Parts: sequence; C-alpha cells; structure tokens
Amino acid sequence: MSKASQRKGAQGERELAKLLEAEGYPMERGGPCFGTVPDLVGLPGIHVEVKRVEKLNVSEAMRQAERDADRFLDGAPAVFHRRNREPWLVTMRLSDWLALYKTNQERKECSI
Repeated sequence: MSKASQRKGAQGERELAKLLEAEGYPMERGGPCFGTVPDLVGLPGIHVEVKRVEKLNVSEAMRQAERDADRFLDGAPAVFHRRNREPWLVTMRLSDWLALYKTNQERKECSI
C-alpha cells in the first residue's frame, strides 16, 4: 500500500470517526498499524471497515471485513465507504442488517 493511499485511508478514518462522534458514538481509531487492529472502534456490535477509494471492490472489502470481524470478535462486519465528493455509504450482509433492524423494532415496541 502506497504512502498516499495510507494517508487517504487514515484521513477517511478520521473523517468518519468525526461524523460518528457528532452522532454521540465515542470512536477510537486503530492507528497506523494497518491490519493489526480494527480501523475504528466505538459502534457496539459492529466491526467497522473503512474504505476511502474511488473504485471499491465491494465483495473483496466485505470479505476483509468478515475476516477481521471474526479475528477481532467485535461484531457484524460493515464496510463504510465513500468516493470523492460523495456521501458515506454502509455495506452489510442482509442477515446482519435484518438482525439490527429487528432489534431496533423490538426496542420501539417495548417503549410504546
């Protein structure tokens, strides 16, 4: 991975962390040790894989997120990604998204 690519990745991690912190999630960056720690930590039950690239191979990024989620045991794998001048997107397995959505719906029903 080139230095420019590493800088862009780190910048993407900082940018996403700032956005998530603004929503009330205390985020921690993994730091400069690529692959040895998660990109970001702070979303309970979600393994955050950050990709700040113009051309993303979504399948490969998801496979990486799945491998790392299994290794770090920090939750469902999710790829947070964006291109230049575009909004952040999140890619998850449908089964994981449905589990999150169902849990959220159950919480809403309990509070009614």
